[in-house]
Amino acid sequence: MAHGLDPVETAGTGASVVDVPGARLVAWINRLIVILSSIALVLAACVLTYSVIVRYFLKISTEWQDEVSVFLIVGAVFMSSGAIQAQRGHLGIEAIIGLLPDRVNHWRILLVDIASLAFCGFFAWKSATLLQEAVVNDYHSTSTWAPPLWIPYSLMTVGMFLLSIQLLLQVVAKLLGRDVPRQGAA
Repeated sequence: MAHGLDPVETAGTGASVVDVPGARLVAWINRLIVILSSIALVLAACVLTYSVIVRYFLKISTEWQDEVSVFLIVGAVFMSSGAIQAQRGHLGIEAIIGLLPDRVNHWRILLVDIASLAFCGFFAWKSATLLQEAVVNDYHSTSTWAPPLWIPYSLMTVGMFLLSIQLLLQVVAKLLGRDVPRQGAA
């Protein structure tokens, strides 16, 4: 198992990149979310560093830093998942890629994208039901700070819907014989 882009997925078909309706908008949203997610990760690191300094050196208790950090990290991970999928920056098993003909690899990628879309679509739907339940029942965490749980559930829901949209664009593009523009493409 290796981290990186599958050679088959990144190999050019010789055709220029053709836009699938909505792909450029999703790419723009992905770029924005990557910037915001990067900021969230830096903020999480700052919050955790602050917590260590305040608790260790100043002996002051902090009640909020763990949940703030978790919310920021969960938000960054879920929200940026569509952007990662757009780059096909997922873990891939490369053992069979070189053994299979290009046509079989095309169908392998398509079937994996369809299965991923089904799973992520279901996950997005279940996340939305959790979000709705948290809002309606006014759920809060059990800590003394007790932030509302709609915050992480909304980040999870939006992130999974964006990932599902990205996967849907990739499936439609494969079925139409087109490539979805990668981030950074004009």
